[in-house]
Amino acid sequence: MLGLTENLKIAEYNLKSTTSRFKTHINMNLTLPQYTETVRQWEDSTGISFYPVKQLNYATRLTINQPLPTDGNIYIQTGLSNYEDYFSDLRSSNLNTRIGFTQPLDAFYGYNQIRSAYKLAQLAYEKSNKLYKREEALLVYNVSSYYYNLLSIQKRTEIAFMNLERQTEAFEISQKKYEAGLIREVDALQMEVDLAAAQNSYEGELQNQFEAINSFKNMLGLDLRDSLILSSELKYKVVAIDPEKAVRLAIENRPEIRDREIEIAEQELNIKRQKAEGMVRGSIDAYFEKVGVSRQDIDLSLGTSIKNSYKDFTNRPSNFGVGLTVTIPILDWGENKALVRAAQARLKQAAYNKEEEERNIETEVRNLVASLGSYLKRLQSLEKNVAVAEKSFQITLQRYSDGDIDSQSLALERDRLNSAYTTHLGAYIEYQRALANLTYQTFYDFQKEELVQ
Repeated sequence: MLGLTENLKIAEYNLKSTTSRFKTHINMNLTLPQYTETVRQWEDSTGISFYPVKQLNYATRLTINQPLPTDGNIYIQTGLSNYEDYFSDLRSSNLNTRIGFTQPLDAFYGYNQIRSAYKLAQLAYEKSNKLYKREEALLVYNVSSYYYNLLSIQKRTEIAFMNLERQTEAFEISQKKYEAGLIREVDALQMEVDLAAAQNSYEGELQNQFEAINSFKNMLGLDLRDSLILSSELKYKVVAIDPEKAVRLAIENRPEIRDREIEIAEQELNIKRQKAEGMVRGSIDAYFEKVGVSRQDIDLSLGTSIKNSYKDFTNRPSNFGVGLTVTIPILDWGENKALVRAAQARLKQAAYNKEEEERNIETEVRNLVASLGSYLKRLQSLEKNVAVAEKSFQITLQRYSDGDIDSQSLALERDRLNSAYTTHLGAYIEYQRALANLTYQTFYDFQKEELVQ
C-alpha cells in the first residue's frame, strides 16, 4: 500500500505537470561571459579560407511563452548581446524584442497534442487512483480472511479444550467404576488412552493458535508481545441479497470496468493521433520585431555601446513576418492507413475485453450470491445439529455413568459431538468469508447497507 501511495503521487504530479503546460512560462538565459579563441572556416566562390577568432561575449534573453488550448502559442522574446572582437578591436551590441504567434492548423481538425496530453494524464491519474482503491479493498479482504482463519483456529482450540474436559470427566467416572469392579481393566485403560489423545490434541491446537496469532499480528504490524484475543461468539447476521442488485453494484463500482473504459478512451485518442499523421498539416507563424544594433571601437564602454543600440532600436523601422506552411502527404504506400487500422483493431479488442470483464464479474457475483444462500441454510441447519449433539452427549454420558452402555458407545457419541462443533464452525467461517468476499467484489457492504469508500 505504501508503494501504491507513491505510485498515486507520481500520477498526481504528472497530471499537475500537464496542467501547468497551459500556463505562462518564463525563462531567462544568461551568458556571463563566454570567451572564444579558435580558428573558423569560411567558404565562398574563391575557395576555402580560415580565419582566427578571439571574442568575448555577454548576452541575456528573456522569453515569455503562453501556450494556447488550440496547440499554438504566443511568445515575447527580448534580449541584449554584446561582442568584443579582439582582432578587429570592435565592440558590437544588439538589442532585440520580438512578439510572435504560432498555430498548427491541424490541431482544429486532427490531433490536439496539448489537450490530448492533458486527457491522457487525467486517465492515468484515475487509473492509479482506481488501482489504489482496489488494492485497499483487497487488503481489507485479506485482513478479514486472516481474521476468520485465526477465529477458526481459536475456536478449534476451545473445542479441543471442551473435549479434554469431557474426556477428563469420563475418565474419572471410568476409574470409579473400575475400582468398584463394574467395568473391565481394558475399558479403564482405553479411557486413559483417550484422555491422553485429547490432551495432545488440545496442546497441538494451542500451538496452532499461537502461530496464527503471531502471523495475524505481523500482518497488522502489531508488536508480537501484544495480547490479542478474538471474541469467540459465533454471531452472524442473516443478510438477504438480491442478485440483480449485487451484479449492478459490481458493474458500477468494480475498478476493472473503469480500467477497461479508460483503455478504450486511450485507444480512441491513439486512433485520432494516428489519423492526423496522414492528414494535410499546416501552420501559421507570425511575428513583429524591433532591433537595435551598434558597432564601435572596443575602447568604448559597454554602457555607451548599449546606449547606442537602444538609440538605433528606437529609430530603426520595425520588422515583421507572417507565413503559412503546409505539409501534404502524397505517397506512403499505405503505411499510415495500416497503422490506423491496427489502432482501430486495438480499440475493438479493448471493447471486447470490457464486455468479457462484465460477463465474468456478473458470473462471479451471481455464483457468490447463490453460494451465500447455500452457506446460510447450511449454517442454520448445523446450529440445530449442535444443540441436538450436545443434548445427546449428556444423555449418553449419564447412561455410561449408570452402566447402561460401554466406553465405545460413549466415544462414538463424543466424536459425533466434536464433529458437530467442527462442522458448524466451518459453515460459520464459510458464510462470513463469503460475505467479506461479496463486499470486495461489489464494493458494497450488504450487512451495513452502504458503499465501501
